[in-house]
Amino acid sequence: MSDNPANAAPFRLIDDVEFGEDVTVWSFTNLYGCRIGSRTRIGSFVEVQRGASIGDSCKISSHSFICDGVAIEDEVFVGHGVLFVNDRFPRATTGEGAPKSDADWTLLRTVVERGASLGSGVIVLGGVRIGARSLVGAGAVVTRDVAPDSIVAGVPARERWQE
Repeated sequence: MSDNPANAAPFRLIDDVEFGEDVTVWSFTNLYGCRIGSRTRIGSFVEVQRGASIGDSCKISSHSFICDGVAIEDEVFVGHGVLFVNDRFPRATTGEGAPKSDADWTLLRTVVERGASLGSGVIVLGGVRIGARSLVGAGAVVTRDVAPDSIVAGVPARERWQE
């Protein structure tokens, strides 16, 4: 494992990241406490939070947000502006009005299996599994598991075609 990405792009925050070999990270990114696999490319304006992992040979396009609890397996394509959500009931404060802490919510884990592709603008709600080699159409909202080798699109994402 490498301590740094293979390229020297400016203006990026990298803290406590485990890098595979030959990783490319472009400018204006925030990566902290995560794992990035070998030969993966991270576009500009991407944030990968502590506790997230990205496999080998992935492409994470610009303006995407990958939060704690997200595991992206090998050879996954993540289009521009893809957002992951890890909290089913997001609130700034508790019922008593105090700011929420880590103890006040339940982390929902999400898995994107090997070879899946997420189109631009996809939103993935927490606690789902996106199956291997599946395709999620641009702008879809994934609210439940996506079967391997399927094509889903729409709001909410539903199977639309079969190969």
